[in-house]
Amino acid sequence: MGIIGAPPGLAAEWRTLAPEFAGFRSDMGDLLDRQMSENAYPGLHSVLIVRRGSLIFERYFEGADERWGEPLGTVRYAQHMLHDVRSVTKSVVGLLYGIALSHGLVPPTSARILDQFPEYPDLAADPFRRRMTIAHALSMRLGISWHEDFTYSDPSNGEREMEAASDRYRYILGRDALEPPGRIWTYCGGATALLGRIIAKGTNTRLERFARAKLFDPLGITGFEWVNGSDGEAASSSGLRLRPRDAAKLGQMILGRGQWQGRQIVPKDWLLQSFKPRAVVESDLGYGYHWWLGKLISGGKPWYGAFGNGGQRLLIIPSLDMVAVIMAGNYNRNDQWKMPVKLMSKLV
Repeated sequence: MGIIGAPPGLAAEWRTLAPEFAGFRSDMGDLLDRQMSENAYPGLHSVLIVRRGSLIFERYFEGADERWGEPLGTVRYAQHMLHDVRSVTKSVVGLLYGIALSHGLVPPTSARILDQFPEYPDLAADPFRRRMTIAHALSMRLGISWHEDFTYSDPSNGEREMEAASDRYRYILGRDALEPPGRIWTYCGGATALLGRIIAKGTNTRLERFARAKLFDPLGITGFEWVNGSDGEAASSSGLRLRPRDAAKLGQMILGRGQWQGRQIVPKDWLLQSFKPRAVVESDLGYGYHWWLGKLISGGKPWYGAFGNGGQRLLIIPSLDMVAVIMAGNYNRNDQWKMPVKLMSKLV
């Protein structure tokens, strides 16, 4: 199953501060409760805000939920409970690649992907595929045919087809070429699966064990789950389950330029590389190395985000010294993005 450890005691995890002392309304909790009673944010399970290193807001709600597609029924959420983060997992894998790279365990971003998969010499003989690099996977600019614009309940969705394949890596690397690598951006869980495999190979351990040793344990994240894919390995693109408070730790570490409690967890330079725009997704939305990039409507200051199916959000806003975590259960809905956008517009 990939369950690692158990949730720690909650008392000393975060310094807490009343919202009004961090620039927010003193009654924001009552306001959100009232709005939830009016169904203003359907599917919302939890929301946390950290500002200037203190937890200033935290609310949990009840709703229908899943564990990686497995129905859990109606769940009443609380601080100690894990929640699917879905494709927020991709951004975590991006961090793990940077950590592994700093230890010399994985190849540089300029390395060719197929050099890391010598078991596919027939694919490596293709000049197009030979041009794909680690950087292309990190920025999702592999140039291959991949469709995740379908709902994940559709069997023709790229991630669903990858899970159904007898050899997921041959499936990914064997996709038809659309454009030369680096030219176009296509959202691709297969890119993350390749990165996860390269990390596991380079570190000679399972992905979740490397994550525990080099990322989660140093952050004090002692309880998490990483669901396995059909091949028995951790599902790199979407299988992680975290507590919202622990997702917030990832964001706070990033605000600290990769440091947590005086210890460098993720190299500062890797974060700079991760948040450098690599592709334009929409006019106001970009993509770096497995992180979404945008700007605040007011003032145009940058934010960094990790997004997941169902409305999962980890948002880091350096100019406000703020981290926001949203978790929800609106899986596979075409309008799933609307609720977190609406909620954040009220919070920021």
